[in-house]
Amino acid sequence: MSEHTEVFVAHRNLLFTVAYELLGSAADAEDVLQETWLRWTGVDLASVREPRAYLVQIATRQALTRLRTLRRRKESYVGPWLPEPLLTAPDVADDVELAESVSMAMLLVLETLTPTERAVFVLREVFQLEYDEIAAAVDKNVTAVRQIAHRARAHVAARRPREVVSPAQSRRVLTAFQRAVETGDLQGLLDMLAPDVVMLADGGGVVQAVKVPVRGAERVVKLLSRIPASASLQLVQVNGYPALILHLENKLDAVLTVHVENGLITGLYAVRNPAKLSGVARTAVVSRS
Repeated sequence: MSEHTEVFVAHRNLLFTVAYELLGSAADAEDVLQETWLRWTGVDLASVREPRAYLVQIATRQALTRLRTLRRRKESYVGPWLPEPLLTAPDVADDVELAESVSMAMLLVLETLTPTERAVFVLREVFQLEYDEIAAAVDKNVTAVRQIAHRARAHVAARRPREVVSPAQSRRVLTAFQRAVETGDLQGLLDMLAPDVVMLADGGGVVQAVKVPVRGAERVVKLLSRIPASASLQLVQVNGYPALILHLENKLDAVLTVHVENGLITGLYAVRNPAKLSGVARTAVVSRS
């Protein structure tokens, strides 16, 4: 194994995680890895003081270019856009900050940042890069990066979930949710939804899905009541938290994730776009090291 390959492989999971948190797409994150590798093979290793930071800088530049293209594409997206769900290993939950950073709820908050703000926030708050390293990655001076970081932190703080619920708490709620759906217990479903719950469904214009957010417990329950009795629900871990995979007629139909506050579901996210379901075919390794 060449030195280039050895160093890249050692940091591959980190680079994937950086790219995924910037893009919300596993497929695009994999493309960023390929682009990063191609550029890395042309680097004179003798000139690199810190390979981890250098590789992160390359991956960030490639992800930013792709992110700006994706933002234009999302403007014409049919219905709500949700991040691509990732099947993650149980040990991700042990790193509370990592689990929160890849959660569906946090990724949706990150969507409200500009591309540069998102990169600065992720590199600083999640991966603890130094400001000069981030400056090199986003092509800004250190003073500007500090200002961007301050602005992004304030923006995220105002929009992030008020309560960070443990995966164990989420699992208890989701297990009860699964039981209620499978038994057709509509009152049970209603009891576990916050009155102002919001449901988003991403069909991408490819499969049927509500094209606007569904607000209110009774409206969400009405929508959930359409899930046929023949549906199969499997409890798994997606994006660091418990989630449900829905199969219809032995075919993967949707991934359901929830956000829980004060023991009630305040956010319900259903990804049905077939192009976004490949991320649950195998376990993805996310890492901060």
